[in-house]
Amino acid sequence: MAELPARLVALTQARIGLTRTGQSLGTGSALAFELAHARARDAVHAAFDTDALHAAFKVIEVHSQAADRITYLQRPDLGRLLAIDDVHRLAPTGADTAIIVADGLSATAVARHAVPLLSALLPRLGGRLAPVVAAHQARVALGDAIGVALAVELVVILIGERPGLSAPDSLGAYITWNPRAGRLDSERNCVSNIRPPHGLGYAAAADRIAWLVHEARARRLTGVALKDESDSAPGLGGTRLQID
Repeated sequence: MAELPARLVALTQARIGLTRTGQSLGTGSALAFELAHARARDAVHAAFDTDALHAAFKVIEVHSQAADRITYLQRPDLGRLLAIDDVHRLAPTGADTAIIVADGLSATAVARHAVPLLSALLPRLGGRLAPVVAAHQARVALGDAIGVALAVELVVILIGERPGLSAPDSLGAYITWNPRAGRLDSERNCVSNIRPPHGLGYAAAADRIAWLVHEARARRLTGVALKDESDSAPGLGGTRLQID
């Protein structure tokens, strides 16, 4: 098979146009695969550094019931439960929306994208926002427990997504109306692959998340009943922001 032109290979991060030596991968392609695999593993095991969040926003830190990374990976159920000792850190403030930043399966994604995404997102949300919550060893459903503790109507959790061989730093956003224990994934909306320049950019992601948040408030629901029609909606930039 003839090699793909370099201009086509440059259009995507997908593993296309790999060099070969006989029936085997060429040395360069083999080494690139090993590097991508190492970066994905590093992203899964990276520590969640919250210094940049604290420098930019008022932040409350909490943990799941997964005591360490190995437990987190082996016991997904514990990553959905709020640590008992951290419940006292959260209390109702009169806010209607909680923003959570969680390490998930890629603290690398959070380190690279959470602060610039929040900087673009917060002015678009409106409403009354609780302080930003940084959640360690967290799964998406931990947002439900945090939302209950804060007594909010809506939760937005920004979380590191499962790394791929071409995307170790992909950030996802999950929006859940009326968070509570037992919420199903079908009752949430997701904006995925936030990772400029190769994925969704910060402004575009912020517009999409804000549209879903505004529609969730208006319709009092999220999930499969709320279709993402943000591409046809006018921009939401400049919406008034109030943080408690």
